[in-house]
Amino acid sequence: MTNAWMDLAASGGIGIGIGVAAVVVVGLLIGAFAFGSRQKRREPPPPRPEEQPRMPDGGPVHETRERREPDEMPRTDDRTLPHDLGHQSSHTASGQERPRWDEGSSGSFGSGGPGGR
Repeated sequence: MTNAWMDLAASGGIGIGIGVAAVVVVGLLIGAFAFGSRQKRREPPPPRPEEQPRMPDGGPVHETRERREPDEMPRTDDRTLPHDLGHQSSHTASGQERPRWDEGSSGSFGSGGPGGR
């Protein structure tokens, strides 16, 4: 065999290898599609309209908005660690009006400027 035959054999081998790889990839894609179709057929059907959730008789449930205040921190002379606190709860705040920015302040944290006036 001469060098020309070796070059031709090497380039043909690469072409055959790419063809085989393409056939393998197409086969894997077809197999994945068939597997997914079988899995989809095993799933239960979507619920019918009469199986859908219904609104409560009292109407829709709305969220409640209220301001909450945390319980006071226990005052001790010793260092308090997180595991010493236990469960911390909260209670309804005495005033329910929302806090608003002061007139004339910028509303930005730390700017100290007059704002966008």
